Amino acid sequence: MAAVDAEGTVTLWSPAARHLLGHAPGEVIGRPAAALLAAPLPGPALRALTRSAPWSGVLTARHRDGGAVRVTVRAHPCPEGDGRVQWVLLGAAPEAAGAAGPEAAPDAVLADAARKDAALKEWAYVQSPIATAVYDRDLRLTGANGEMLRLSGRPEEAMLGLQLTEIFPGSPFDEFGRLMAQVLRTGEALRTDTFFRAPGQSRERAWATFFTPLKDGDGRVQGVSIAALDRTEPHRARERLALVNDAGARIGTTLDVGRTAEELADLTAGGFADLVTVDLLDAVLHSGDPAAAALDGDRQADGAVLRRAAARPGLPAGRPGPFSYAPDSPPAEALASGRASLHRADAAAIGAWADGTGGTVPSDPSDGAHSVLVVPLGARGSTLGVALFVRRPGTEPFDADDLLLAEEIAARAGVCVDNARRYAAERSVALTLQRSLLPGRLPEQAAVEVTSRYLPAGAQAGVGGDWFDVIPLSGARVALVVGDVVGHGLHASAVMGRLRAAVRTLADLDLPPDELLTHLDDLVVQLAQDEAAEQVPGAVRETGATCLYVVYDPVSRSCVLARAGHPAPVLVTPGGTARFLDIPGGPPLGLGGLPFESTELQLPEGSLLALYTDGLVEGHDHDIGAGLDGLRAALSGPAAPLEQTCDAVLDALLPRRPERPTDDIALLLARTRALDASQVRSWDLPAERSTVADARKFASEQLTAWGLEELGFTTELVVSELVTNAVRHAYAPIRLRLIRERASLICEVSDASSTSPRMRRARVTDEGGRGLLLVAQLTERWGTRFTPDGKTIWAEQPLAAAG
Repeated sequence: MAAVDAEGTVTLWSPAARHLLGHAPGEVIGRPAAALLAAPLPGPALRALTRSAPWSGVLTARHRDGGAVRVTVRAHPCPEGDGRVQWVLLGAAPEAAGAAGPEAAPDAVLADAARKDAALKEWAYVQSPIATAVYDRDLRLTGANGEMLRLSGRPEEAMLGLQLTEIFPGSPFDEFGRLMAQVLRTGEALRTDTFFRAPGQSRERAWATFFTPLKDGDGRVQGVSIAALDRTEPHRARERLALVNDAGARIGTTLDVGRTAEELADLTAGGFADLVTVDLLDAVLHSGDPAAAALDGDRQADGAVLRRAAARPGLPAGRPGPFSYAPDSPPAEALASGRASLHRADAAAIGAWADGTGGTVPSDPSDGAHSVLVVPLGARGSTLGVALFVRRPGTEPFDADDLLLAEEIAARAGVCVDNARRYAAERSVALTLQRSLLPGRLPEQAAVEVTSRYLPAGAQAGVGGDWFDVIPLSGARVALVVGDVVGHGLHASAVMGRLRAAVRTLADLDLPPDELLTHLDDLVVQLAQDEAAEQVPGAVRETGATCLYVVYDPVSRSCVLARAGHPAPVLVTPGGTARFLDIPGGPPLGLGGLPFESTELQLPEGSLLALYTDGLVEGHDHDIGAGLDGLRAALSGPAAPLEQTCDAVLDALLPRRPERPTDDIALLLARTRALDASQVRSWDLPAERSTVADARKFASEQLTAWGLEELGFTTELVVSELVTNAVRHAYAPIRLRLIRERASLICEVSDASSTSPRMRRARVTDEGGRGLLLVAQLTERWGTRFTPDGKTIWAEQPLAAAG
């Protein structure tokens, strides 16, 4: 053997070549091959060299000792990547032909080599593991190798001379016949990747099918060959990898336990398994207690209570109630051990695994099962449930690779289920905290008729810090509050609770709205400073809030409003016209050092005030302007019951977002009332000692007119004490006012002094100092509020005391 490159240089020289011609490899390799010839190349060899075609014949070579040696040579061209050709030469001495004589030796050697070549080609064709068949110009079968005959399931004699569509009618062979005709017509090879069941096999497999034109020496197409390569394993490997990637993207899209189980079933049903069920421990689905929501490996799975969380396809979406697997069933063993297992079983055996609660898969043998994977769902050392993957007869049974794939997918699903469970528990705590901080019911009072709605944010956003409140004030007045804390979660709920408590405390002092917001701003600033001092390095937690505070007086029908960065309220007149109140916006709470402004206006009786948080009017699919327009339109129109109006507002705005809102929503509606002149009576009193007796007389006469004589003694004593304090310690003008509202009698004494009286414990020897103590003991509540002209001391008695 020898090799010659495209430049004619010898690149290979075998030991047999040295024995034949005497030249050592070092003497030949790297030198021109022409130097080894004792005579020029014959004409056929030159033509073959020019055309890069194989050639065989006899050459005269030069021996190392100078003599000439006739050598029988076969030359094979080997194309290289750059378009050049390297030649491989096989040579034999003339005596290798045997006793045929020196002249006949070359021909005999060539004939023997040709026979061996033909046999090798035939063996390669017949024994090839790639199914191959050859068709002539009429697309009729001329031969098929052993692998093709095995896949066809028919003997070669029964198919010779027939076209492919005659041998196997139907899909996909009709399409194969069309492709063969195209290859025969164009002379260009084709390839298809198809998933079908070969006639000689029982299951579908993935095939790469090659259609190759067969050309003669002149390049004319004389037939077509078909080669089919089984690509099932690589195909399945790609499918498994794609399924794992899909699991990462499609499982755990929400923080909902049930939805996560359904995503696992939806992902694997149809492609990976024919039937899928996902059963979770009952505590995982319905318990907020993390300690009770998982089955530890040390605990026994026997009798574990489960619920069907998902089933796909053709199975009930859920069982009517909880159930338990039989102790010796594979699902129970998987729950106990935390290990997955592969089983070969029929439908009846699989159905028996469920302890009398109905079969896991249909028991009809025609729609049964033959291969099952039982895979536990676990995370962080706990088992949360079990998934069953079932394949019916006629499909490829599960194997060890499928088991590993199912374990990988189940592991991801288990982590997502555990995350959802943990989030549900934390969200339940946050919601419980938030509901406990919001008013359980709105108080009854005479100033306004109120109703409210509160909708927590969806699971992804977390619980927010929105709140509302209705606070009765002195003098039959009422305070309406709506606020929104920045952020979500337990922190926002805790801050909301502190702010709501602070507002109630400040409201009890009867502070004006702008002054109350100033004190509330100082509190938020202090909270932010305290948290900054205690915060873990690297952690970021923002503290801030917005607030709207409204005070309405049903006696004067005046309404005073102030807001700190909160959306403006909507006022709906009794005629049904809705508009946003133009009041100063003010900075959000927590900036510190900036002033707030109040706005006062008169409201007709029957006016409607709508206070809300921004979650009602903002959304990812529209800007806040569209939400505000929708809110105003929903509130416009004739007056309707408040509950009906509240529902109409939510129905009008929330359909924009079919999913749960991304932020909390608080809505407070208040329709104003007014106290007429028959319910309020006032007297201006001189700053004289005799005034006390006149005040008692006025109060007694008014109580008689109202039919409240039973409250006369207590009211006269309260009026006497309060007017006496005003005469002794304050300045004129002094005014006495009695207000009869729905549930209480209010007695007020106003003066021009800004000094507030304080209740104290008098000593036994003191002659005075017991007046406010008596007032506090005889009335339901009392207090002091400051006015621009001085102060007002008030006391309330329940009308229930008068029968």
